[in-house]
Amino acid sequence: MDEKNSSSNEILVKDNKKFGKNKILIAAIVLIIVFFGAFNFFLKQQDKQKASRTIPVVSLKEIPTSTNPQMPNDIPVATIITQGLEVPWAIAFLPDNRMLVTERPGRVRIINKNGNLNSAPALELDVVKKILGEGGLHGITIDPEFEKTHFVYLYYTYANQGNGSLNRVSRYILDGEKLNSEKIIVDKIPGALFHDGGRIKFGPDNLLYITTGDAQEPSLAQDKNSTAGKILRVTPDGNPAPGNPFGNLVYSYGHRNPQGITWDNTGALWETEHGSSSTDELNFIEIGKNYGWPEIKGDEQEDGLVVPVIHSGSDTWAPGGAAYLDGIVYFVGLRGQALYEAVIEDGKVVEKKTHFKNQFGRIRDVIVGPDNMLYISTSNRDGRGSPSSDDDKIIRINPEKL
Repeated sequence: MDEKNSSSNEILVKDNKKFGKNKILIAAIVLIIVFFGAFNFFLKQQDKQKASRTIPVVSLKEIPTSTNPQMPNDIPVATIITQGLEVPWAIAFLPDNRMLVTERPGRVRIINKNGNLNSAPALELDVVKKILGEGGLHGITIDPEFEKTHFVYLYYTYANQGNGSLNRVSRYILDGEKLNSEKIIVDKIPGALFHDGGRIKFGPDNLLYITTGDAQEPSLAQDKNSTAGKILRVTPDGNPAPGNPFGNLVYSYGHRNPQGITWDNTGALWETEHGSSSTDELNFIEIGKNYGWPEIKGDEQEDGLVVPVIHSGSDTWAPGGAAYLDGIVYFVGLRGQALYEAVIEDGKVVEKKTHFKNQFGRIRDVIVGPDNMLYISTSNRDGRGSPSSDDDKIIRINPEKL
């Protein structure tokens, strides 16, 4: 063997050894990728199984009278408070723990603390426009000074000339078990078959916040002089709140169809919004900001427009109400048919969980009760669900057992 062949053989042996080491390294990397992929898939499957597991549901009348409501471990994870409602849209608690519930066809119902539904509505609004889409009687909230004023506020759709749609917010006085003495405080909010917004709540500043949809005219969401596609902020009498950014009712704009608002423990405002093409949103709302509709959606970005904290991506939530409790923004899904849990830190969502997937059907509202339990309402009789004979329901959820 000459020197050239000997050298070539040595190089070949070294190359083979190097190749062998590379093969081992590549195989190890592939095994690591496969392992973490499988582990991630396992975690996702576990989350899906947890989200879709069937939770035992009891009736309020089945809970022993000896149960201590101050001990969360004594409260079942899901309790039916009342049933047989017709498309309940919003819930509000009175200081005496009675519950006011709006039914979209135009009724306000009272449920006492024992879960008994008054047979006679507190109010029947004949003016409410009963349409096949998303109009009707929507939000309800009580005045922060309710024990002095007895004021209750409602948001509803009505017909204008030519059988078009408009929305308004009115104030009533609760006298015993009846609402009367309507005073219109915000009127002629653009309405349509779809995208009517409708959530109303008093914020920690004792001002009234109102969510409005774009009334199927996306350009209105960008018009600061229109009340459509906005979060409005007004005084209890319906005047522009002091400090509003544009000298009118508008607090934030660029919204498509917002249906949930809640405030965290710092006083910051969070909002849920029906997006387009499955990009439903959870937003962190700041005064005067533009939330992008119809210019951007999902992860799209443009100077001066705010992107959502999280969005549904390829999924669809069709989110309804929102509520904050102990570091978590809870919100519900109509098409998503679930209760969602967004764990927040410093204005960001660090974890999202899904509960009761497909168990209760469409869910419209969630609020925190005086007992620090969650209360949700189903919306299976709205023409888009599959109602059971006892729908719709108000269900109490024990967050300690989720």
